[in-house]
This record gives sequence, structure tokens and C-alpha cells, in this order.
Amino acid sequence: MENISKITADYSLELKDSHAVKILLCYLLKKLDRPVSPEQLYEIAVGSEIINYFFYTEAMDELIKNQTILRENKDGKEFYILAEKGRYGADEFKQYVPKSFRDKLLTCALKFFAKLKRENEVKCDFIELENGYYVQCRILDVSDDLLDMKIFAPDLEQAKFIKEKIMLNPTDFYAKIMGFALFNAEEEPIID
Repeated sequence: MENISKITADYSLELKDSHAVKILLCYLLKKLDRPVSPEQLYEIAVGSEIINYFFYTEAMDELIKNQTILRENKDGKEFYILAEKGRYGADEFKQYVPKSFRDKLLTCALKFFAKLKRENEVKCDFIELENGYYVQCRILDVSDDLLDMKIFAPDLEQAKFIKEKIMLNPTDFYAKIMGFALFNAEEEPIID
């Protein structure tokens, strides 16, 4: 029982083994199955505090050096892709990294890319007024704006709060506005 507690304590906050970090990074890239920029991978792995900066740096240096992770240039930007031996290693050795770490890192990555997608599809800007701010919200489609509206906020703090709430789930925000618009009905007079 004491050994189980010790193992659990060792893996409670972050990985502390370079080999486990390499396996975890390969596992992540295999699951994502898309090119990932160095900045994106760093933000997901280290920014989420799942992997320590020093272990991340050491693992990435080794993975690139032995060509388990390859560098690819697209449109002048560098991306990482997983080589075939990295895919094999991710499948064969994933059990050496606790499932909780695999799930947590993959969840962080999916949230990260969902946030990037939202930021590309939804633009919220602040327009300063004499007595407050407008939060201008634009929900973009391929060729046109689906929505372009301004919401008044009495100060910058509240304007930032409105933007934050919109950006949490812009699809639901848009759906609710469309629902109110489409199902709005004329007010019935009250007769006494």
C-alpha cells in the first residue's frame, strides 16, 4: 500500500522522467494527427503545467535529433510532424505513461485548438466612447459576417467581461441571438 501511495505521489503534479515525456509527446502528436507548430506544442505541454520545461526541452531535442519528430516547413512556418517510428513508439509504449497524463494532455491540446479556431472565427474589439465602451462582436463565415453587433458596456472592465463570456462559447451565443430573432413575437396587449 505504501508503494502505491509513493507512485501516485510521484505522478500527481507533473512527469519527472524524460522517457515518459518523449512517449507522451509522441502520443499527443499521433492523436492530433496534424502538423503542430513549436509554439503550439510548447504552450500545450509546458503551458498546461503537465510537463516541466527542462524535461520538455530535453525530450524534444532527443526526439528531433533521432528523427522521431520531424520538422516541416509550410508557407514559411515551421511545424512538427510525427515520423513513423514515433507513431510506433506511441502505440507500443503509451502504457508506460499514466492514462491520466495522456488524457489530460490530449484534453489540453483539444481545448487549445478549439480556442484558436474560435479566435479565428469570432472577433471582439473594444470601441471607446465618451461614457463607456462598445464591444463589437463579429462572427465570421468563409465569405461574409454571420453577425456584426455592438453591445454597450459602461466601463472597460465590463466590456472585457462581456467579451470573455462571448468567447467561452460563441456558437451558443450566436444560436441564442438567432433563436430570439426568429421566435420573437409581437407583444400582446393586456386588457383589463
